[in-house]
Amino acid sequence: MNVQKAVINIKDREKVIAMVEANNGFITSAEVTKAGLGRRILSSLVETKQLYRVERGIYALPNAWEDEMFFLQYRFSKGIFSHETALYLHGLSDKTPARYTMTFPHGYKGGSAKESGIAVKNARIYDLGIIEMPSPCGNPIRIFNKERTLCDIVKGSNACEIGIVNTAMKTYAASSDKNINRLIAYAEQLRVKPKILKYMEVLL
Repeated sequence: MNVQKAVINIKDREKVIAMVEANNGFITSAEVTKAGLGRRILSSLVETKQLYRVERGIYALPNAWEDEMFFLQYRFSKGIFSHETALYLHGLSDKTPARYTMTFPHGYKGGSAKESGIAVKNARIYDLGIIEMPSPCGNPIRIFNKERTLCDIVKGSNACEIGIVNTAMKTYAASSDKNINRLIAYAEQLRVKPKILKYMEVLL
């Protein structure tokens, strides 16, 4: 019986390692459970130094690059990378953000996120324009698309520095993948249509 268990454990460990290698060197305990495998395998792999525990629920190969954005996305699953962070990731700004910005549903307190150094924003219209894209390290993160991001950066008290906004708008207007109809539709829903139109009338 013990031999059979050992064989099963070896096969399961190999399955987990294969999953990690296929996922850029990372795996979450939730992914292991979803695959029908026991989370105790992760502890076993940590003990044999085949994986290391990055933080609660996230494990990585010893040679994997640490992906802070991916870790933050896992810890704060309701957070969407937005504002200056999204501008940078979309190539609409060359200014590296001093800290990551994430938008959460209206009413989210965000105490633990703020303690982790995240600039927390709240939005009543939360689901509009969410997409998935690779982080700089290649792992999937959720981010607002270009059009939603442009609307967010000109909105009220959340407005960025004027230089950042101007650069972002010019870069977007010159891009081949711009979607002006979507931008205007988003601007209307987010109540920033006059501001967006003012930029587009000058740039297009």
